[in-house]
Amino acid sequence: MLAAVLLATIALPITLTGASVALPRIGADLDADLAAVQWVVNGYNATFASFMLAAGSLADVLGRRRVFATGMAIFTVGGLASAFAGDIVLLDALRALAGIGAAAGATGASALLAQTFHGRARARAFGLFGVALGVGLAFGPSIAGALIELFGWRAVFVAPAVVGAVVLLLVPLLPSGRGEQTGRLDWAGAATFTGALLLVIFAFVQGPDFGWGHPLILAAFVAAVALLGLFVRVERRHPAPMFDLALLASPRFRGVCLAAAIIVMVLVPLLVYLPSYFTTVLGMSAGGAGATLILLTAPTLVLPLVTGVITRRGVSPYAVVVVSVAVVAAGVAWLTTIGPDSTAATLAAPLLTVGTGVGISIGLLDALAVGSVDPARAGIASGMVNTARVAGETVAIAVVGSVLATTTAGRLADPGFTGGLHAVLWTMAGAAALCAISAASLTRSRPVPVSASVG
Repeated sequence: MLAAVLLATIALPITLTGASVALPRIGADLDADLAAVQWVVNGYNATFASFMLAAGSLADVLGRRRVFATGMAIFTVGGLASAFAGDIVLLDALRALAGIGAAAGATGASALLAQTFHGRARARAFGLFGVALGVGLAFGPSIAGALIELFGWRAVFVAPAVVGAVVLLLVPLLPSGRGEQTGRLDWAGAATFTGALLLVIFAFVQGPDFGWGHPLILAAFVAAVALLGLFVRVERRHPAPMFDLALLASPRFRGVCLAAAIIVMVLVPLLVYLPSYFTTVLGMSAGGAGATLILLTAPTLVLPLVTGVITRRGVSPYAVVVVSVAVVAAGVAWLTTIGPDSTAATLAAPLLTVGTGVGISIGLLDALAVGSVDPARAGIASGMVNTARVAGETVAIAVVGSVLATTTAGRLADPGFTGGLHAVLWTMAGAAALCAISAASLTRSRPVPVSASVG
């Protein structure tokens, strides 16, 4: 079970970072504009985030192994089909399909860990979970760059799909188990949340192209707000909501969700757009851009295990989370020194600083989230924290993309790229600093038990 979960955890981020490195090649090969190419990443992330909550509910009702296996099957098929897409619309649709599978696979994976391991074993298991995620993040860009130069951009979708196929071969060996929750699924909640998120992404991605005052863009924002309000109302009234608002009564749980969201809202847009900056402004090859990004992601390989050792020796895990967010903020502020004359050597220190902040929190945040609720609600808790994480990164990617598209006239190249990137980086640094302060306040609060589920 652990092997299957770790392999899946490696594959899921590779397909995101790999697609990011491949965006310039995809656009040139399929004759697609920037907005259409952005959906290769945004479509995957949008459905990933949208279906995370529903996948958590399904894992609790139908069983963790069943949801995990189904998700990995969809992810694998979507990835293989993406490699053969002949136009950008089909590729975007297949990426959205793969995102649905990734949501189920990721939620089922962390729920399986929480179900199987307890005490110190759980801490070690989630430490390995963090390392696996770090491997996918750290080597995804460099693997993608090498694959693109050797076999073309389509190879970046084949490789994760092959890993997914290996995971499916291990599914019969996983521990079976029936769902621990009963009752009807929250389809209304899933529909309203999915609709709201997709409308927000659509508005930000298409805004620079259509114009921010276009009736369709304005209508998308208004409809998204209305659907989000309806979602909250539905969740409060549903007997078995997929987004259990009662869990948010715990300040510590809110702090974990906030930290999880802000960390990926910084990291993932950097992974998506820095490769384009490296290749178009700094003149790096695809392989060189991927190798440079290892400076950002390498700390995630080892620091999760170090964090596990530190917390087992008495250091408060909540204090570690606050420090991690503060370090991310400092690193992003340092990264604003980037410019057309930058080299991998001059970028090393700020990239490593951001990566250090990310690395010491990976795995730990998941363990704190699922460990703060009753085991029967592990799927819901996992779904909520992962939804906060993936919804945050999806919106951040769209917002950053819209800013860069506006400043570069839709070409992601200088003039304008450096100035737009600096504006984005300063905004990220400020948001992370505020989040660190908020997380410190929330996690210092005494635990608030909610229906004997939240500690």
